[in-house]
Amino acid sequence: MLNKDRAGLYIHVPFCSSKCNYCDFNSYTGKIDHADNYFKSLKKEIELYKAELRHYIINTIFIGGGTPSVVNEQYILEILEKCRTEYNISENCEISIESNPGTLSNEKLKAYKNAGINRISIGLQAYQDKLLKYLGRCHSHKDFTESVKNAKSAGFENINGDIIFGIPGQSLGDWKETLDYLVSLGINHISAYSLKIEEETKFGRMEEQGSLVPVEDELDREMYHYAVDYLNENGLKQYEISNFAKEGYECKHNLIYWKCVDYLGLGAGAHSCLKNTRFSNQISIEGYIDYLNRGEKPLYEKNPLEFTDKMSEYMFLGLRLTAGVSGKEFYELFNRNMFTMYKDIFARLENKSLIKITGDTVKLTRLGLDLANQVFLEFV
Repeated sequence: MLNKDRAGLYIHVPFCSSKCNYCDFNSYTGKIDHADNYFKSLKKEIELYKAELRHYIINTIFIGGGTPSVVNEQYILEILEKCRTEYNISENCEISIESNPGTLSNEKLKAYKNAGINRISIGLQAYQDKLLKYLGRCHSHKDFTESVKNAKSAGFENINGDIIFGIPGQSLGDWKETLDYLVSLGINHISAYSLKIEEETKFGRMEEQGSLVPVEDELDREMYHYAVDYLNENGLKQYEISNFAKEGYECKHNLIYWKCVDYLGLGAGAHSCLKNTRFSNQISIEGYIDYLNRGEKPLYEKNPLEFTDKMSEYMFLGLRLTAGVSGKEFYELFNRNMFTMYKDIFARLENKSLIKITGDTVKLTRLGLDLANQVFLEFV
């Protein structure tokens, strides 16, 4: 495995002040009173993986959710300190935290910075307050402006803004305004996602009842292409299907997933991949706490990855990156010739103009980026 001595660490904080209408993440409202027991359980889980992680150097930590910034900052500080006590954390470790506008006081941001957190992701989703209300967000764009300003004042340079396109009722003009706004704030990283309507969400139920009509594919793609061109022109280069960054500000933690490097997920519902085994945790907060109170790892599912699975994953995850996949790297990992193994698949995809082969590298074309799922299915 690539960089087998290095790994990433994901820490899940499942608490939210409200549930967004599109969200199907493992997050809960009205359960903040479980926070104390939850973070005590997280510390126990960190201890239980000390043996597995002793051969790894952790060079990225990502604290996600949920909304990690809704809990008292002391919980976050204690978890990071516990990780440093039990694991080998690299000196230049990228440590990210997700947050929502309105939850980031100056005191909290300074505490994060002092604890070594050096990257912060703030969820905007849309510039227009009417769209934020429709999405079920509990902030305005002014709250986002204030959060970015406060983060910069606290010393954060590495700031990400999350945005969504393809929202019902969102015009191309609205989308352009959102992009203009983020660029004007001087943010170094932008994640731009097409709205996906999931079954077990408020939007999913609305679609089923006929009160929500998804945006037409043509408009969705027009928004996407505009974002790719506009952000590239403004110094935020596309390095992955949905991610754009100024040079040197690419998210190192997400690159771990796309490059098939090992990672451990801690917390309720967190997923892991270590030593060719994929596993996940108990989903509910209560179930997660119960397992750890008994001194057991809170495992929910565990599946070994076959050699062929690892090769497939390398292909369909690596092709998400605009840099594409490398034949040399593939051979170093698997002792196989990528171009021999996938000769027929590459020929089919090339004939459909979905991939471009240049020397040792295979990349998605612009059409391939639009039809990425069709490409990925070829390797599953």
